[in-house]
Amino acid sequence: MSELQAKHLKDYLAPAFTISTLALDVNLFPNATRVIATSEFNTERQGEPLLLDGDGLKLISVKVDGKPYAYELLPGQLKLVNLPAHFSLEIETEIDPLGNTSLEGLYMSDGAYCTQCEAEGFRRITYFLDRPDVLATYRVRVEAPKAGFPYLLSNGNKVDSGELPGERHFVVWDDPFPKPCYLFALVAGDFDLLEDSFTTASGRNVALQVFVDKGNLHKAHHAMVSLKKSMEWDERRFGLEYDLDIYMIVAVDFFNMGAMENKGLNIFNTKYVLADVETATDDDFHGIESVVGHEYFHNWTGNRVTCRDWFQLSLKEGLTVFRDQEFSSDVGSRAVNRIQAIEVIKNQQFAEDSGPMAHPIRPQSVIEMNNFYTVTVYNKGAEVIRMMHTLLGEEKFQAGMKLYFARHDGQAVTCDDFVAAMEDASGIDLSQFRLWYNQAGTPTLKIVDDFDADSGRYSLSISQQLPAQAGEGAKPMHIPFALELLSADGKSLSSQVLDVKLAEQRFEFTGFDAKPVASLLQDFSAPVKLEYDFGTSQLITLMRHASSEVARWEASVNLISRAIWANHDALGAGEAMVLDGRVADAFRATLLDEELDPALAARIISIPSINALIEQVASVSFDHLVHARHYVLEELAANLEDELLSKYRELVGIDSPEARALKNACLAMLCRAGLCPEALVQSQFEQSLNMTDSLAALAGAVAGEMDIADELLGRFEARWKDTPLVMDKWFVLQSGRQDNDTPSRIRALSHHPAFSLQNPNRVRSLIGAFAAANPVQFHRADGEGYKLLTEYLIKLNGLNPQVAARIVTPLIQFAKFDAKRQGMMKACLNELLTLPELSRDLFEKVSKALAQ
Repeated sequence: MSELQAKHLKDYLAPAFTISTLALDVNLFPNATRVIATSEFNTERQGEPLLLDGDGLKLISVKVDGKPYAYELLPGQLKLVNLPAHFSLEIETEIDPLGNTSLEGLYMSDGAYCTQCEAEGFRRITYFLDRPDVLATYRVRVEAPKAGFPYLLSNGNKVDSGELPGERHFVVWDDPFPKPCYLFALVAGDFDLLEDSFTTASGRNVALQVFVDKGNLHKAHHAMVSLKKSMEWDERRFGLEYDLDIYMIVAVDFFNMGAMENKGLNIFNTKYVLADVETATDDDFHGIESVVGHEYFHNWTGNRVTCRDWFQLSLKEGLTVFRDQEFSSDVGSRAVNRIQAIEVIKNQQFAEDSGPMAHPIRPQSVIEMNNFYTVTVYNKGAEVIRMMHTLLGEEKFQAGMKLYFARHDGQAVTCDDFVAAMEDASGIDLSQFRLWYNQAGTPTLKIVDDFDADSGRYSLSISQQLPAQAGEGAKPMHIPFALELLSADGKSLSSQVLDVKLAEQRFEFTGFDAKPVASLLQDFSAPVKLEYDFGTSQLITLMRHASSEVARWEASVNLISRAIWANHDALGAGEAMVLDGRVADAFRATLLDEELDPALAARIISIPSINALIEQVASVSFDHLVHARHYVLEELAANLEDELLSKYRELVGIDSPEARALKNACLAMLCRAGLCPEALVQSQFEQSLNMTDSLAALAGAVAGEMDIADELLGRFEARWKDTPLVMDKWFVLQSGRQDNDTPSRIRALSHHPAFSLQNPNRVRSLIGAFAAANPVQFHRADGEGYKLLTEYLIKLNGLNPQVAARIVTPLIQFAKFDAKRQGMMKACLNELLTLPELSRDLFEKVSKALAQ
C-alpha cells in the first residue's frame, strides 16, 4: 500500500476550473445504467489540464462544445488538455448499480436505486470535479421502467415528467441553489408514501413526503412529526426558513451512514425513520427525532453554506450536531440529552483522542476521507461550538450566526470564516480559542483547592496539561470553566464561568464561613479531563444538592467509579473487596427522591460500563476491573434490593418514556446482580405492550444468564424474524452474551436467514456490537474475540471497506491493555496489513495503529 499518499490541509489550492451548471440524464438499468453529464466549465487559468475524478466507470464518450474530444485515462482520473476559457463538456458513462456493494455512488438497495455521494461517491457516477468547493446548479432527468419504479426522485423541485415508449417514464428535477456534488441525490423505486405540508413563517407552503418500503407506512408518522417539529424549531430558535417547494425523506435498508442531508431529498437509513411502539424502543423514537432534525438543520449549516474542503468537515457537522442537541434539549429533557452527549465524549471521543487515529476537529492530513467521519469531528466539534456559545451567550451567538449566513450564503468556506463571524458579531476575541480547531488530544485540568478559615478565602488553582497528541509547541487552550460553590449542607453560594487561558491559573473567592463544596466543570463546560481528589462526602453532597442535574449525575459516576477502582486496586494487592455503605445510601436517596425526573434517576443509578471505566485511566488490569465492577454492582443491588423492587412495581403500568427508563434501570440492576425473580422478567416479557419493555425483559434474562433466556430469545426471534430492524436488536443481544460460546454463536448467526454481510445494519448489530459493546468476550484471554473480528474484517475489506474501517476501532485501541492482549491485537492487525488488496479505509487505521 506504499502508493497511498496522505493529503494535507496545507496543500489546498483553489480549483483551476469551476462549473456553473450540470445537467444529468440518468437512464436506469440494474447492471448498465447510462449517465450523460453535461457541464458548463469556466477557467481563469487557461492552459492547465483538467483532471476529473472517476472510480469504477465505463467511459463511453467525451465531447467538448458538442464535438468528440481527445482524452487520457489515468488511474482514478480523466485528463483533458488545451481547453478554452469557457466550454461545455459532455461525458457519457456506464455504471453497475447492482454490483456496487460499497454503497457509495449509485447502487441498489432491496430493488430500489439510491445514492450516497458524501464524501467522494459522485465520482462513481460520472467523471467530475469531486470536491466540495465546486458548486453548480443541477438539472436532473431520471428515466426508468414505470412498473417497478413509479417514483423517480432527485434534488430540488419537480419541473417535468412524462411517459416513454417501452413502458418507461421520466421525471426532471431542478435545484436552483448551487451545491457541491456530494449533496447530489437520486432515488428510484416503488414505495409507500406519507404526505403532509408545512407553512413557513413567511407563509410559503412546503410539501412534505416520507417514502418507505411497502407495508411500512404506519411506521413513518413519527419521522413526519419530527420533521415538522424541526422546521418550526429552526424558525423559532435560529430564524431559518426552508427554501424549496418540497422536502423529501426516503428510508433505505442498505446504507452505510445514519442519514444524508442531500438538498431537499434526504436519504435515511431505515433505522432512523421506521418506528411504532411494537417495534421501536423509546430510545429509537428519540434517535429518529434527533437525526431527522440533524439532517433538516443541515439545509443551512452544510447545504446553503458548505465546506471549502473536507478538512473543514466540522464546519458543518460540529455545528449541526450542536444544533440537533439544542433541538432535542428544547423539546425534551435538557439534562438527559446533555448527559447523553457527555457520555459520547467521555466514553468514545476521549478514546479516539488518545489512540492512533487522534486528530483535531480540523484534521491536518488524511489518506481516506471516510475515516474522518468521527466522534472527534462531529461530537467534539459540537462541544467546541457549545463552548463558543458559552463564551458569547445566546444573543451574541445568534448575531454571529446571522452574520455568518449573510456573508457566506451560497459559498464553500472554512472553520476560520465561522469563527470570524462570531468574533465580528460579538466583539469577543477568539484568537486563542481557535486552538481547539488545530490541536489534537484531550487537555487535562489538575485542580488544587485551599481554604483559609481566618480570611474566609477559598482558592482554586488550575493547571492545564496538554497531551502528546497536541504536538510540539502546543499552547494552552481557552477553556470556559463552569463552577458552582455549595455549602456543606447543599446551599448554592455562587455560580460562574471562569476563563481558563494559562498553563497555571489561580482564582480566589471570599466571604465563606467554611470550605465550600465545588462543582467543577459543571455541565461539562469543556471537553477536558479533570483531576481533583474528591472526597466521598463531597460527591454525596453534589449528588443531592448541585443546582445542575447534570452535575448530580456526574457526581454519581465519580462516586461509583471510585468504588470500582478501589476494589480493582484491592484485587491487585491481594486484599478483600469492600463497598462503603455511604455509596449505597447515596444511591438509595436517588431512588427515593420523588421530585427527581425518573429518566434522570435512571441515568444516576446506572453503573458505568467497562469501556467507560477504561477511559478513566491510563492503563488497566482488565480481569481485575471486570471482577471489581461486578462485585460493586452485586453489593449495590443487594443493598438496594427492596427499594429497586419497590420502585419497579410502583412504575409498572405507567405509560411514559421517563417511567419506563427508571423501571427498566431497576430491572437491569437486579438482573445483572442475579437478584431478579425469573417470573418477574417473564411476566414483563409476556405482558409488554411496547418494544421498550419487551426488549428490557429479554435483555434482563440474557444479562442475568437466566434459564429462560434461550426460550425468550427463541420466542422473540419467531415473532420478529421478518422485521429487520427488530432482528438487529436480537443480534445485538446475542452478540452481548457473556458465556464462552459467544464467538462460535456469532459465527453461526452470520448464516442466519435474517443476517447479510452486505447490509451495514446487520454487520453493526452482530459483529460491530460484539467488538464495541461486549468487552468481556472481545478481550477474552485466549484472543478468540480478536480473531473473530479479524475474520469478518477480511471478508468486509473487499465488500464494504467503509463499514470494515468503522468496526475495526476496538482492535486498534490496544494501548491500555496488558502485554499479552496487546500482542494478540497487534498480530491481528499485522494479518490485516498483509492482505494483498487491503482497502485505503482499513490501511490508514491499521498502519497508524501499528506505527503507534
